[in-house]
Amino acid sequence: MKPGILGIGDALPPRVVTNADLVGELDTSDEWIVRRTGIRERHWLQGDETLADLATSACAAALRDAGKEPGDVDHVIIATITPDQLTPGLAPAVAAKLGAEHAGVVDLNAACAGFLYGLDHAAALVESGRARHVLVVGAEALSRITDHEDRSTAVLFGDGAGAALVGPISEGVGIAGFEFGYDAELAPLLYAERERPLLRMAGQEVYRHAVARMTEASERLLERLGLDATSIDYFVPHQANARIVIAVADALDVPHERVSFNVELTANTSAASIPLGLAAAQRDGRLPAGALVAMVAFGAGFVWGAGVSSWKDGAAIDKRGKAQKVKTRST
Repeated sequence: MKPGILGIGDALPPRVVTNADLVGELDTSDEWIVRRTGIRERHWLQGDETLADLATSACAAALRDAGKEPGDVDHVIIATITPDQLTPGLAPAVAAKLGAEHAGVVDLNAACAGFLYGLDHAAALVESGRARHVLVVGAEALSRITDHEDRSTAVLFGDGAGAALVGPISEGVGIAGFEFGYDAELAPLLYAERERPLLRMAGQEVYRHAVARMTEASERLLERLGLDATSIDYFVPHQANARIVIAVADALDVPHERVSFNVELTANTSAASIPLGLAAAQRDGRLPAGALVAMVAFGAGFVWGAGVSSWKDGAAIDKRGKAQKVKTRST
């Protein structure tokens, strides 16, 4: 069976933290934050709010968008580095809250690239016939592991959840393929330790590697699929900060009007970043059925990945009105 994205959903905590809210606590300014990152606000969990509840809301929205029920879900895959507890994982709680009684459940950790890894796993399950419908979720509460006294990182991170329902499609490109990579030797540039679980980052070095690896992974995947930047209708890079998004888009020659810039309102939400961007793009009318979408992410590990998929079953249409030919993994 050919796998495709059938539905998308997202959820953000009610609490909005603006740059102005942080200026009084840090030696910074709204102008400095916007100029360096493009971020104006972020959402944070508070009190007794849980990431499981947030992820469940995103999953319910994805199912509604796809016209499916919780009982249709065979697997729930959640990408997160900030679950509500060390163990058990987030996926069992979300599946139970959702009412997916017979689903397989698993958490995975690939930092900011986690959603793409989950999407790859889901596509393989559907392709092989071992599952029919798989929920892939990126859910993070990065406010929990942010050093709120460190000006260089305190402004960067937010909380949120996004979910995509993957299932079989009868026509169109579907989920065409992925390109993944890692470099464990550079892990000390972006990490959080178990003993003191706060994010530490060498910002300039991370920026340099993120731009290079995201560009390289995207180029390799597009070449392998027989595509180029003109084939892509919409580009959703991981929303680490606006400067990285712009640098990668420019390196790939993707016009800015076809690029997601959701970071302004969400900040860096790690694994939730790409599905949040997809959900926002659909609401804004930027993802008609059949649109060809490229996604790319880079995160701690270092781990990175790129993926290409058509949107909501429809075949991608080129400028001549013909179906876009894509070399999927099965061809």
